[in-house]
Amino acid sequence: MNDDKIVCFVTGGTFDKEYNMITGELYFQDTHLDEMFERGRSTLDITVRTLMMVDSLEITEDDRNLIAYNCERSQFDKIIITHGTDTMAETAKYLADREIKGKTIVLTGAMIPYKFGTSSDGFFNLGSALAFAQTLRPGVYVAMNGKYYDWNNVRKNKKTGYFEEID
Repeated sequence: MNDDKIVCFVTGGTFDKEYNMITGELYFQDTHLDEMFERGRSTLDITVRTLMMVDSLEITEDDRNLIAYNCERSQFDKIIITHGTDTMAETAKYLADREIKGKTIVLTGAMIPYKFGTSSDGFFNLGSALAFAQTLRPGVYVAMNGKYYDWNNVRKNKKTGYFEEID
C-alpha cells in the first residue's frame, strides 16, 4: 500500500458541471480537481483519475461496479470519490457491501457546481474530504458540509439540501 498518497476518483455529479450560457443547461466537460488542488495550494501527493462523468441520478449498477473495482484494485489506501449528491449514500452502501479491506474511502460532492465560484460548496467539501481521508480509520464515509458520516448512517435531506445522520 502507498500510505502517503491519495487517489481521487472522479465520477461526475454537480461538482464538475459547467453552465451553458446560451441554453441554460448544465453539462460535463472535464474535472476541475487539478485546478482546485492547485488553487488550494495542496502539497499532498494526489493522483486524479476520471472514471466517468455522469449525474448521480443516472448512475447504474455497472457504474458502481466500476467504482468498486477501481477502489479494490487501487494501490492507494486513501481514496476520495467525487460523486453526485442525490445517490451518494447508495454508492457508499454499495462500496461498504463489497467489504474493501484496509482502505479509507471518502465520497464527497457539491450542491452547487465548482465553476459557479464562491457560491459553490465543492471547494470546502473537497478540502474536508482530504482531511478525513488522511485521519479516519479504514472504512467508507461521506464527507459533506464539513462533517463526515459513516456510510450506514447518512442521507441527503431533500428539503434542506444538507446531509444528516439517519438516527
